[in-house]
Amino acid sequence: MYSTCMTTSERLIESTRELLWERGYVGTSPKAILERAGAGQGSMYHHFKGKPDLALAAIRRTAEEMRATVEKVLTGPGTPYQRIEAYLRRERDVLRGCPVGRLTMDPDVIASDELRAPVDETLDWLRERLASLVEEGREQGRFAAHLNGEEIAAAIVATVQGGYVLARASGSPAAFDTGVRGLLALLAPAAAREG
Repeated sequence: MYSTCMTTSERLIESTRELLWERGYVGTSPKAILERAGAGQGSMYHHFKGKPDLALAAIRRTAEEMRATVEKVLTGPGTPYQRIEAYLRRERDVLRGCPVGRLTMDPDVIASDELRAPVDETLDWLRERLASLVEEGREQGRFAAHLNGEEIAAAIVATVQGGYVLARASGSPAAFDTGVRGLLALLAPAAAREG
């Protein structure tokens, strides 16, 4: 399943990332991690203090990957509206949900300050990045002066995360796409002077 060039530690982290996304913290047993990683018994404890330590490494890696992907889109070409649109329309596995956002629904992750920290930090970072993009658009006169960057950023994140939930509930990415189109339509009048 994994490249033979990948170290045991890397295979354990990647396996844990996948299992957390699929099953959540409780459903991610050390045995399942070892089986998926193709690692021998005791490997986890050689590289990590235990399941919480490995889960933290996996959550951090997932958060870092998400930030890098989003940052690339948000700093790409185009107006602030076009970059927000690119973020909303970027390719996603909608029916699997957000690997970071799904962790907010995991009671064991939320109950642990340590496990929750990278999730909170990533969602805070995302809202801040989007808010600064909205403010940039306001300063350029591309968004209406009355728009509040923090409020719009919160609405964008809520639309994306809520879109994942609706898509999973319906078994179709159409609900996610509908939410994205609706949000873009609401932002478009404010960005109409871009043309």
